[in-house]
Amino acid sequence: MNVLIASAKESAKDGMYYFLRNFSKVPDERLHWSPTPTAKTPLRIASHTALYAGRFAKMINEQKLPAVENMDEWLALRNSEEAAITSRVEMEDVFRSGTDAVLAALDSFPEALLESTLDSGLGWSVSAKWLIQLPGWHATVHLGQIDFLQTCWDDQEIYVG
Repeated sequence: MNVLIASAKESAKDGMYYFLRNFSKVPDERLHWSPTPTAKTPLRIASHTALYAGRFAKMINEQKLPAVENMDEWLALRNSEEAAITSRVEMEDVFRSGTDAVLAALDSFPEALLESTLDSGLGWSVSAKWLIQLPGWHATVHLGQIDFLQTCWDDQEIYVG
């Protein structure tokens, strides 16, 4: 297996593992808490992160970015999908199945396409190398949000094991 693809697989697995590990420390009474009325709750951040694993798998499988004709409608649909996840268990199931789909997509990703570029149709593009690393990076970025929220309710623990 190509070293970049193998690295992307490890990053996706690790990103999910570390996110779920730290999210497991969010007390049930804090799942729907936010520091301000418009801030996302821990569960909403986790739902977003979980759902995107499956979305990234689709992009990797199809070797293209989503075609978005109406960004407001597209974002409203993504937001409603996130809000529809109402429990820790449901979020974790979505995250694990999405990550499994990412791993399967990476297993079948053609090495010859690693040098390709994917056009968004919105005036920007990304490299295939960047796309295959995105699932792990995305989980890590949102893990930082969970860590920050934990400090807001005075959880100063550093979760490393």
